[in-house]
This record gives sequence, structure tokens and C-alpha cells, in this order.
Amino acid sequence: MSCVSESVQTSFCSGNCWLQQGKNGRCQVLYMPGMSREECCRSGRLGTSWTEEDVPNSTLFRWMIFNGGAPNCIPCKETCDNVDCGPGKRCKMNRRSKPRCVCAPDCSNITWKGPVCGSDGKTYKDECALLKAKCKGHPDLDVQYQGKCKKTCRDVLCPGSSTCVVDQTNNAYCVTCNRICPEVTSPEQYLCGNDGIIYASACHLRRATCLLGRSIGVAYEGKCIKAKSCEDIQCSAGKKCLWDARMSRGRCSLCDETCPESRTDEAVCASDNTTYPSECAMKQAACSMGVLLEVKHSGSCNCK
Repeated sequence: MSCVSESVQTSFCSGNCWLQQGKNGRCQVLYMPGMSREECCRSGRLGTSWTEEDVPNSTLFRWMIFNGGAPNCIPCKETCDNVDCGPGKRCKMNRRSKPRCVCAPDCSNITWKGPVCGSDGKTYKDECALLKAKCKGHPDLDVQYQGKCKKTCRDVLCPGSSTCVVDQTNNAYCVTCNRICPEVTSPEQYLCGNDGIIYASACHLRRATCLLGRSIGVAYEGKCIKAKSCEDIQCSAGKKCLWDARMSRGRCSLCDETCPESRTDEAVCASDNTTYPSECAMKQAACSMGVLLEVKHSGSCNCK
């Protein structure tokens, strides 16, 4: 340990600056070696910690890899004084008397008190609950429309100039329609829609979706061909062709989805008149059989 004595009371010691203190009490994620505590703690960032041991790099490496961090960890902040947690958060002392930044969005200006549908397709009990979820790791989350998320556009009032569209999973979304698409300069931009129509680009397909009010979706890349079976269709990497017997068309779909355990209220009746525990389970069955299956209605096929 190298210390330079400034006076009888104060000494500036060279130590190690760390970005956080783990739940095990040890310093974790090395920021900078050879720093005094004053330099380390100058940022005022919550979580920054310091150790005074002047040890070789090999010891630091062993602490980080095998010991869960460095011992004798001294946090820069012991209280919430002068802690800036950033927008939508505030500092709060936890049960172990440690200062922590927690999500606390300002909900005072929210006028609509009912449930809202988020841009992730989930219903939140109110806008404040959505803002908390946004703060906790979903920065792109926004309110789509007021009320619970719906399966139809009938009762959806989209804000501003956005338009309601039902996607391929039968969920209603508010989207902004792009009315103008650039001219296509490359044949590689062509897409075959699930409706059997050739679209000049992804922009042209999105525009058609907006005007229709229902997702069209991409069957496969390139112009539509008169395929007799899935053997005639080349899917991009990671996708598998599923045959739509009713329309005599193929569709490339992702088939690597793993399904969580189904709840009793998630059962669906599929287009093959079979009841599946969930929509995810139906898609897995479709992938294993190589045939296209779609949801006819929620619940068992025996009871409509």
C-alpha cells in the first residue's frame, strides 16, 4: 500500500476502484487500479466502491475469477445523500441499510387511470405500472392505446395518426403507416406475401398491411413461385417451409421456439380441428409435421 501523508488527519492512498459491490459484500467489476478513494468516489455514482490493498494483478485476477470479488470493499456511498439515480428513479435505503436506486416514475400527470396496452403486446393495470416496467429494463416500452390489449381493431382508438393493425398472432397494434415507398432498385428486395402477392420491398408490404388493417406477413424472400410442394421453396437460414394445403402455398417459418408450461386457459383450436395446450404448442406441432396450422378460436375445439 502506497500512501502520501498530507497532514496528521488526512492521507491519500493508492488503491483499486470498482464499479459495484456485490450482494456477497465484495467489490466486483474492476474500473481502475492505482486510484485514491477520493478520485474513485468523485463521480458520485451509486455502486462505485474502493479497496485500499495495493496488490499485484495476479491477486486481483484471482479475486475476480475465483473469490467472487475483492474483500474489504468500501462503498463510496453509504447514504442516499447527493445520489443522482437518473430520470424515473430515486435512491432508497434497502433492508440491509444500503442505498439503492429504485424505479419511481413520476405518475402525477397521468390522467387515464385504467389499463393500457403496451408496445410489447402486454396489458398493464395502468400507465404507471408500464412506466415502472420501462424503467426496470425495457427502455423501448411505450403505451400503444388505452384499455386492455385486444384481438381486434374494433374498439381500439389509436393516438395521433397511427393506424390499428392486427398482426399474425391476432393481436391489435397501433402503427404509423408509411404511405410512400422508395423505388426498388434491386430484385433482391422482392418478397412473396402470405397472400400470394409479390411485393416490391418490405416497405411496400408494410404499406399494404396498414391499408388492409391486418398483417400479411412474408411467406419467403423473392418473387412468388407456383410451388407444388415445400420442396420447390428455398427458405432462408433458420426457417422451415410449412405447406398450406387449403391455399396450396408454402410459408417459411421459424421453428426453434421452446414453449413454457401451458396454463389451462391458453388452449387453442387449430385449423386441423385439433385442440393444442397453447398457440406455441400448435406451432411446434406444425413445424414437426411440416404443415401450416392457424388458430381457429381460443379454447377447446369441442366448445366454441
